[in-house]
Amino acid sequence: MDVDTDMGDARILDGVTVVDLSTFVTGGFCSLMLANQGADVIKVERPDVGDDIRHSGPPFVDGESPYYWTLNYDKRSVELNLKTDAGTEALYDLVADADVFVQNYRPGVADRLGVDYDTLSAVNEGLVYCSISAYGDSGPWSQQPGYDLLIQGMSGIMSVTGEPDPEGRPVKVGLPQTDLITGMWAAFGIVNGLLKREMTGEGEFVELGMLDATLPWLTKQAGKVFAGEEPSRMGTKDPVLAPYQTFRTQDGHLNVACLNQKLWGGFCEAVDRPELADDERFETNADRVEHMSALESEVEEALAAKTTAEWMDVLVEAGIPAGPVQSVEEALYNEQTEARGVVGEVSDDDGERTIPTIEHPLNFRHAESGFRSPPPRLGEHNREVFSEVGYSEERLDELEAAGAFGDREE
Repeated sequence: MDVDTDMGDARILDGVTVVDLSTFVTGGFCSLMLANQGADVIKVERPDVGDDIRHSGPPFVDGESPYYWTLNYDKRSVELNLKTDAGTEALYDLVADADVFVQNYRPGVADRLGVDYDTLSAVNEGLVYCSISAYGDSGPWSQQPGYDLLIQGMSGIMSVTGEPDPEGRPVKVGLPQTDLITGMWAAFGIVNGLLKREMTGEGEFVELGMLDATLPWLTKQAGKVFAGEEPSRMGTKDPVLAPYQTFRTQDGHLNVACLNQKLWGGFCEAVDRPELADDERFETNADRVEHMSALESEVEEALAAKTTAEWMDVLVEAGIPAGPVQSVEEALYNEQTEARGVVGEVSDDDGERTIPTIEHPLNFRHAESGFRSPPPRLGEHNREVFSEVGYSEERLDELEAAGAFGDREE
């Protein structure tokens, strides 16, 4: 690692090299966060097939999955067949020059492939190695396969998501929440490992499971369990705050968040129902939580008088936290995201491809961040990456002949 201490327009992780053997979302989002801050992420993929997320769709755009795009900006792709000696030796050469290694195999697989921590730390003693799995590398569930849907169910998330219909099916969050949570924890662990290495000179082994990563996010629901209560599905209602939910308006829906008495009183005035603030059922937050159904009826009766847009004008003027329920397209493209530069695009050097991006939210005063290149095509950087490691053209030809890059022609 050769980090520029005079940052200028550099990114904080410039000079950090990440070798990423992970597939799908957990490891992909982890290394994406690192790439956004400047790390050189080398995405090691199965020859001819690549990361399975490349094939997640439809939709596809010119044969590429936009889902794959969103997890792989600013990375470089190489193909390595780790079932060949040549492919494994080539990986070791990559690791020897790397700072970080990421994999999300089921426990035991990395050992069988010869890419476990003990093996790779012998190649590079300063390596920060991150192992991600569904349930961690210990415990009776460690060998079970796990994906976002399963972890959402087993973590309790689905038991508190959806409408409070006792006959209704449990509902998962409409995005791969536990994958993304795990990826964020993994990136956090890796950066901590790099910081520790700067202080001690020693590498580190970072290990986490998706279930473990998700449970700390339960917060208020866990608090109810700790108090001897059982959390349940409440729709958009909150277990400890009211009003803090979605309400119907004349033409749609509006989220309202009154977290204290002043906001509650101001809300009642703004919706022309000042008497609600003095109603004994709604006098304190605890009262409002106890009488949520009655509160919902009263508030929705008031909000039926105007459209969502009209209420937004009224409530913003009154300083009441409120927001419309937007579609994904509306969330991506609006005056706020435009002002902040959240949605942008990146292009190939030759301009052949231009790919939309969603920028990450970290902004620094004295350093840059952000994506600069499109997600790589499969094996796009085979020769480039290994040339940087020191391989000659003859050596690269030998690797191809030995099947290290698979049967795919460049």
